[in-house]
Amino acid sequence: MTTFADLKLSEKSLHALDRAGFEHPTPIQSQAIPPALAGKDVIGTAATGTGKTAAFLFPIIERLAGKTGTRALILAPTRELALQIGEELERFGKAARVRGAVVIGGVGMAPQTQAFRDRREVIIATPGRLVDHLQQRTARLDDVEVLVLDEADRMLDMGFKPQLTQILQRLPKARQTLLFSATMGGEVAEFAATHLKDPVRVEVVRSGTTAARAEQQVFLVSQEEKVPLLLALLARDGQSTLVFTRTKRRADRVWKAVARAGHKAARIHADRTQGQRRMALDGFKDGTYRVLVATDIAARGIDVAEIGHVVNFDLPHVAEDYVHRVGRTARAEATGRASAFSSPEETSLRRDIEKLTRKALPRAEVPRGEEVFQVEAARAAEGRANQGVPPHRRPGAGGPSRRPESARQRGAGHGHGHNRGAHTPREATAGEATPGAPRKATSLGSWKPKRR
Repeated sequence: MTTFADLKLSEKSLHALDRAGFEHPTPIQSQAIPPALAGKDVIGTAATGTGKTAAFLFPIIERLAGKTGTRALILAPTRELALQIGEELERFGKAARVRGAVVIGGVGMAPQTQAFRDRREVIIATPGRLVDHLQQRTARLDDVEVLVLDEADRMLDMGFKPQLTQILQRLPKARQTLLFSATMGGEVAEFAATHLKDPVRVEVVRSGTTAARAEQQVFLVSQEEKVPLLLALLARDGQSTLVFTRTKRRADRVWKAVARAGHKAARIHADRTQGQRRMALDGFKDGTYRVLVATDIAARGIDVAEIGHVVNFDLPHVAEDYVHRVGRTARAEATGRASAFSSPEETSLRRDIEKLTRKALPRAEVPRGEEVFQVEAARAAEGRANQGVPPHRRPGAGGPSRRPESARQRGAGHGHGHNRGAHTPREATAGEATPGAPRKATSLGSWKPKRR
């Protein structure tokens, strides 16, 4: 079996790996590190969660040891992934005194500008924020020797090609380029042919292959049954669960339903501040939150050792995203489950996934007979039936003669101005749920229409 010593890494790197508990390199590491150390361009294709980050970090650390100035640039599609790479660089690069700086949106630019002035050896950036610095002339990339494009397919899918073009124009032509991705679509192959020179190709698994130890299943349900199904699956065990939705509004709604059911839940999407997103991820990692509801912003940026269950609440429009979502569980040598909820409207999306992965998703039985499913389905049905019905005419509202209390009357004698009957999650300082706590009225994420 190949060891890290066989890869010709320095003693400092070997000690750092030993302290971190890494015994043997993964296939992508053992095949990509030697040509990268030799200064060759590399195209690496491997499933998410197989150690691609270390496959490009260690060649950078070895090359930059003892050098000063910004010598390496790592581009990532999301803030979360950039922060994750930054943490890994800090852990493994400290002994070699290779410093890094994370340059992302959602936070102030001043500390990032200072990092460029300090000439940190490695810059880890999202394309949009780096272009901002280039346009304001606060960043210089003249001395970059190594460029890494991590999750290149995702960057192109997200529309970053114009920003990538601007960045590449500012980089020296004499450089080493390492491109890593879980999938290699036509656009990625075209990009690689244009910007890489005689690259060494490393393909550990065929493009489109999902995590081997992830037990996959698909539930054929209607849109109205998705929340009851999710709550029924959560009630079966206590595993950490990552739930993917298609839109920000859907993420808010699902988060509220999960928290209302008594589960510790957090959410991340593009409308959350960077602080809120970071706190949600940290809470999910340390077990504060059992459930994390997210849009695809998290598909490439969550590095949690033990995610027991990944739920595709909505199937992704891009089939490759399914591979990345499933890759959040069964990482490294772990096992996990991946469930997909497929409504009739998503049949074509499901077929695209099965075509990409080259196998049919196993069908699972919808637990319509379980109590949790039935209770939530009945609650949702009642909510739909009450749509358009004035509040005072709804069942249990006390009849049409009852007049709504004023805010002053509701607060009188109770010491609080909150609605006494509210049981929806309250927005805490971190922006996450405290199930059962009262809050001020808000329409955000509500299953029911706003009252007029």
